[in-house]
Amino acid sequence: MFAGHFGLAAAVKAKNPDIPLWTLMASTQLLDIAFVPLLLTGAEKIETVGDGGYGAGIFTIDYSHSLVSAIILAIIAGFIALKFLGKKQAFIIGSVVFSHWILDLFVHRPDLSILPGNIGNIPQVGFGLWQWPVLTMLLELALVVIGGMMYSRSLLKGKNKQNKKLVIFTSSLVSVLLVLSLVLDFMD
Repeated sequence: MFAGHFGLAAAVKAKNPDIPLWTLMASTQLLDIAFVPLLLTGAEKIETVGDGGYGAGIFTIDYSHSLVSAIILAIIAGFIALKFLGKKQAFIIGSVVFSHWILDLFVHRPDLSILPGNIGNIPQVGFGLWQWPVLTMLLELALVVIGGMMYSRSLLKGKNKQNKKLVIFTSSLVSVLLVLSLVLDFMD
């Protein structure tokens, strides 16, 4: 769902041109950004299932991707955005951060904890769409294509007509690269 998160960020950017794109892209990946140092220190891990490939990992992500952690990170990001961008934008940033958990809920196996560290051993959640790689890939592809199209259309409506060809070329190139990355993930 990595590319799908970016597709959602692009769609949000299309409707909120006053929020920098990099901010939305970082916001949609904040849970994964928090995951990296935890992975490197061994606090969280990924185990490959079977021969690997798209969605073939068992994640121990009890801190970075717990429901409560996602809410806390969304609130922190929202407060930071409030200081620099404004009230409406802060709400949007917080919502985009939390959207990561919602999208992961659909694709992950039941490996998403409710409380950080899986305190209390509450059953973990996840609908497990990764069991059906083609369906998951189509869902992710739809997020990327729809988000990319919305963002491209918003750029084309802008006042700078000279950049229209560049926008079309760049959007097309990014779309092709994202689709290619999905296909390669699926073939692994």
